[in-house]
Amino acid sequence: MSVNGAFDGDGVATRAAAVAGLTTVDRAAHVQGAEGALLRVDELTAGYVPGVNILDGTDLYAREGELVGIIGPNGAGKSTLVKALFGLVGCRGGQITLRGEDITGLRAHQLVARGVGYVPQTNNIFPSLTIEENLQMGLYQNPKRFKERFDAVADLFPALAERRKQRAGSLSGGERQMVAMARALMPEPSLLLLDEPSAGLSPKLQDQVFIRAQQVNRAGVTVVMVEQNARRCLQICDRGYVLDQGRNAYTGAGNELMNDPKVIELYLGTLVKV
Repeated sequence: MSVNGAFDGDGVATRAAAVAGLTTVDRAAHVQGAEGALLRVDELTAGYVPGVNILDGTDLYAREGELVGIIGPNGAGKSTLVKALFGLVGCRGGQITLRGEDITGLRAHQLVARGVGYVPQTNNIFPSLTIEENLQMGLYQNPKRFKERFDAVADLFPALAERRKQRAGSLSGGERQMVAMARALMPEPSLLLLDEPSAGLSPKLQDQVFIRAQQVNRAGVTVVMVEQNARRCLQICDRGYVLDQGRNAYTGAGNELMNDPKVIELYLGTLVKV
């Protein structure tokens, strides 16, 4: 097992063949399943360097109220996908729609106004500000709603409300993730994008993050979560995507993927186990 998701040459070749063989099947299933979805991504191509695509025809959809997990080896394009969804990476091809509206290429502040929240993996709080001030930053587009939204978010994160005057930089890693999630929820998004929320946390704190993600989802927010803790992610998600080399390798219900022999052989045995 490699905790870094690294593979030898034969492993890469085996996975590449699996991805190629499944593309047609997954594409047809995607087109059928994505009808009427809250979020829909079709054949998305994106990258950072001209001429080099990190995402190479990626498909994804999330229905209202779903918790969707995205797993895969390092370098598969997981974080690039969620950044592209939030307008932080330029899309070179394909389409992203939200409630049927084409949002491909929109900037982050435009997406927030349309009900999309995003929690980056790192640098996701303002350490010099208090917890309360961090949450105020989440409502910079509509500050008059602060009390209403603070009370609502406090129901999900009561410990933050009790410590609202504490400087965020003094919090533990897990507590900082709670602040980041709470701030993203302040504008009352219908869709929340989480980029590896458990990264760098102890197993105990990781579990708290997954519990909070479930609670947010049960409160009515659709969640799309990229995660390096593959097994735990598949345990809680309604549906999962295995991303490999910028393309869909496998999709299905979380529990089905977790018990699929091929997924176990090609992916779960090489990803972080906690």
